Amino acid sequence: MSRFFSSRYDALSPYTPGEQPQDRRYIKLNTNESPYPPSELAVRMAQEEAERMQLYSDPDCRSLTAEAAKILGFSDRELIFTNGSDDILNFAFMAFCDETHGAAFPDITYGFYPVFAALNRVPYREIPLREDFTIDPEPYFEAPENLFIANPNAPTGIALPLPLIEEIVKSNPDRIVVVDEAYVDFGGESAAPLVKKYDNLLVTRTFSKSRNLAGARLGIGIACPSLIRDLQTIRFSTNPYNINRMTMAAGVGALRDTAYFKECVHRITNTREQTVRELTALGFTVLSSRTNFVFAKHPGIGGEELYLRLKDLGILVRHFTIPRIRDFNRITIGSPEEMQALVHAIKKIL
Repeated sequence: MSRFFSSRYDALSPYTPGEQPQDRRYIKLNTNESPYPPSELAVRMAQEEAERMQLYSDPDCRSLTAEAAKILGFSDRELIFTNGSDDILNFAFMAFCDETHGAAFPDITYGFYPVFAALNRVPYREIPLREDFTIDPEPYFEAPENLFIANPNAPTGIALPLPLIEEIVKSNPDRIVVVDEAYVDFGGESAAPLVKKYDNLLVTRTFSKSRNLAGARLGIGIACPSLIRDLQTIRFSTNPYNINRMTMAAGVGALRDTAYFKECVHRITNTREQTVRELTALGFTVLSSRTNFVFAKHPGIGGEELYLRLKDLGILVRHFTIPRIRDFNRITIGSPEEMQALVHAIKKIL
């Protein structure tokens, strides 16, 4: 760091994104992107907006908000759009947490939660997962902090049933519960309808996974109007033009093309189940996944060694160094051809 870097960030450890090496062509199964291109409608609408890039984008995101309200079944006052769902999560830490209103989340979950807490100088508590890597709901009932829960969780892929999510929300009426649903379309149960019943619930989603727009950077938050106003205050105080014209148009197209959205989700979930069967037959332990990835380990080879040997063969998966999960690798579900290449490579390594 330079001598000018503020001492308030001395202890900040930034989030580590999945590697994006440029030295060769890889089969990328490490960052949970979709193996399928965006909707043709989304691409066409984005191309049309590219001709108007000399103009600022609409800070109120009216066309996108109207389309989402119609497709998802919410009013425009219950929706907010941001530059990826990470922005909403950061806004939630900024809006609802401070030195006296802390945060709590699982000890094994999305790695940005502790980063956002540290960035915003928010005290936080990590709640251990059970031995089977499921979330124990008990510590979340009547918690003293605001809660952040990825459901389905990452990197495990395990989903908490909706009735338990509702119990957590209901038991914390004076604290915010943020449910991060980045992967919900691949088999989870969405808590979004509960925002009409509870004024302390914020649900976040992304267009990166099931709507094939990871490179566009688009996230959505769903909550009661008062929480949305809080988040909009933060957004307009940082960057009101945070959604560019092309991304906004692509988002509208992705929402309208419901058939393509459903087709891609169906393909990915089918490929996931086939991959689970093949990995299990090879001796892997594979956690129950409701996402577009699987979390797996093999008794005959360590997680880091398998990751490195797959990389040598041109296949990237995600390895974590946290002691409790270092024998596992998170494997994104790619196309059927990519997953067959993965299985073939693993057979060769084993």
